[in-house]
Amino acid sequence: MAKDKIVLAFSGGLDTSVAVPWLKENYNADVITLTIDLGMVDLETIRQRALQVGASKALTVDGRDALVRDFLFPALQAGAIYEDQYPLATALGRPLIARYLVEAAHAEGAYAVAHGCTGKGNDQVRIEVSVAALDPNLKVIGPIRDWGMNRQEEIKYAQARNLPINPGTSRFSTDENLWGRSVEAGELEDPWLEPPEEAYAWTKPLSDTPDDPVYLEIHFDQGIPTGIDGEEMGGIDMVRHLNEISGNHGIGRIDHVENRLVGIKSREIYESPAAVVLHSAHKALEAMTLSKEQARTKARMAQEYGDIVYNGLWFTPHRNDLDAYFRSTQRHVTGDVRVRLHKGTCTVAGRNAPASLYQYELATYDRDDKFDQAAANGFISIYGLPVRTQNQAQPGE
Repeated sequence: MAKDKIVLAFSGGLDTSVAVPWLKENYNADVITLTIDLGMVDLETIRQRALQVGASKALTVDGRDALVRDFLFPALQAGAIYEDQYPLATALGRPLIARYLVEAAHAEGAYAVAHGCTGKGNDQVRIEVSVAALDPNLKVIGPIRDWGMNRQEEIKYAQARNLPINPGTSRFSTDENLWGRSVEAGELEDPWLEPPEEAYAWTKPLSDTPDDPVYLEIHFDQGIPTGIDGEEMGGIDMVRHLNEISGNHGIGRIDHVENRLVGIKSREIYESPAAVVLHSAHKALEAMTLSKEQARTKARMAQEYGDIVYNGLWFTPHRNDLDAYFRSTQRHVTGDVRVRLHKGTCTVAGRNAPASLYQYELATYDRDDKFDQAAANGFISIYGLPVRTQNQAQPGE
């Protein structure tokens, strides 16, 4: 008689490695692992590890194109940054992982999917709510959360079963994809302490960055970055290139005490060089091409969008509706932005757009000025009418 099947999102780390035998023992099921490349993994190495720890089958998926196309760049168009600091790298990857889990479960005939998230983080919510939205009939199991073992107990469990694990020596917990790297635990849990250099991997300390700045010209087409310095680039290559060159100049370090969905405050260290640069350039181009009302309304909606992503509500009609709004705002967000990268700072040095609302002949104070200054008297009189009326009718307030 065939066993039931469970599809486990497998990273190859300690948690998911010990989750494979634990699921087999506690659910009497075949465990199929699914490893997804979102930009930073060696798929074959992890696939072999999954088989070594007892997976009946080890699946791999290259999800980089889907991540950039369906998640990162729509969030960039929206200007979504959680609490004005976090570009949502991990949060944007989780719904895609959930989508692949559901697809694998359907293809393999599994009755459940599983993940390696803990019980106090945001990722358990993001994955489980996303799975429920895509297939509410699938059971979702959280072995690490349900198990309740600490790291040392997991190591002993693995050693007792001769699992080929590498528990590692880092005191930090990390997660990476193309859009960014998150770091937590260890001394980072004390918000008074400055993060040590060991916490960073993508960005150089300012003392090691070049003394001379570098300039880049980034081209956008309807809010989507499509080229650098006149060279057309695909999304994956562009993000990788910007991560490397911006990180070399120390750009992209974020030290954030954030409000987790589960109700606690958490000190998080992020590295997101490409995201920081692209958000800065995109916002500068929008300043040229959106009206004041569009820009201010979009800023409010961007905060809402950031909350949706952070809180695991990607697969909702609300997010779909907001996407339609943001796509509409990007119709004329086409042009070039020149940025200056130097000593940890990305500065916008120039911007140009075919449909720019900035008109030189209206803004200039030189002879080319075409602004009708004589019209200002009437404008001020009408604009100030309610102020004068109220102060005349209600003096002294």
